Amino acid sequence: MRGVRELALLLLLLMGAPSARAADALAVDVVNGSEPTLCAEKDNVYLKLQSAEARRFTIEAVHPAYVGTIVKDQWAPDFTNCDMSSDPSFKFEKRRLTIYETEEWQLVGLTFPSFWRGNQVPVRVGNRVETGFHLLQLWTRYQERAEEVLVLYPADGYWRARPLPPQTLRWSAYGSSFLIGPVETDGRPFVGIKDVAFDPATRTFTVNFARGGGATLRLDKLDQDRIVLDVGLSAPVPADRPFAALRSMFVTEGNADVAQVGWRGRNSQAWTQMPVMDFKKAGAAELWAGRTVPSRHNTSAPDMIFRNFTAAAR
Repeated sequence: MRGVRELALLLLLLMGAPSARAADALAVDVVNGSEPTLCAEKDNVYLKLQSAEARRFTIEAVHPAYVGTIVKDQWAPDFTNCDMSSDPSFKFEKRRLTIYETEEWQLVGLTFPSFWRGNQVPVRVGNRVETGFHLLQLWTRYQERAEEVLVLYPADGYWRARPLPPQTLRWSAYGSSFLIGPVETDGRPFVGIKDVAFDPATRTFTVNFARGGGATLRLDKLDQDRIVLDVGLSAPVPADRPFAALRSMFVTEGNADVAQVGWRGRNSQAWTQMPVMDFKKAGAAELWAGRTVPSRHNTSAPDMIFRNFTAAAR
């Protein structure tokens, strides 16, 4: 595995050459609220991003450094050592609806038979308004097939993103989730969303929060290496509450969606890296969370990067 580790470190070094915008970025507090677990389907990794100034930043989902070495991809759920019998559950009528569609892009809404929160969130595209979805899927057409690249769970504010599959794989897995906006906790972390709008022309989601304020998330770049999302907040979130967070899973180094954390300080090209469960807190102008060795859980799932934190509004 030495070659894979060296490749991962090389990736971090390449990431460490900051752009002009990144060089002027804020350093935000990254606080680790993770807890150990034996259940591979529990989001026990919780990295909280906090700043009273941050109003704009970039999120990237990038294929792991070892993606070219994957022979057998594994993405099936593993409920060993999992007891979810006490989780809250609200009943719904199952539903699937295509909200918007062109030859290149498609937005699909799904309602599950049950979900852990009972709230209903309106979704608007142009003059069309639909409600009651637990999952919004953004699909694009690439190489004669549909690829799902970005999803939002409106009822709890969780997002997931992934690049287009690499040349070596027909498909790649989702892994970590992220939250945008004033994060709160009720059993688990979530962001209360009042309503969602999608602008197909700019590939931008506009979200209004139940606590006030809002955010935009624009799909800036998408290829077979990464997906880049430009995020803007209408107002800063108070420093005692995360303005964004990463949620993921770690059981062991070889059974994790995130196993390592790397970060660099403001105006620095030096990276620090350590196991995610050993990490406590850091001031970071750029944060990487991912894996340097293949995992038997969501093997092809992307690493996540948060960077370009600024106080400038859109």
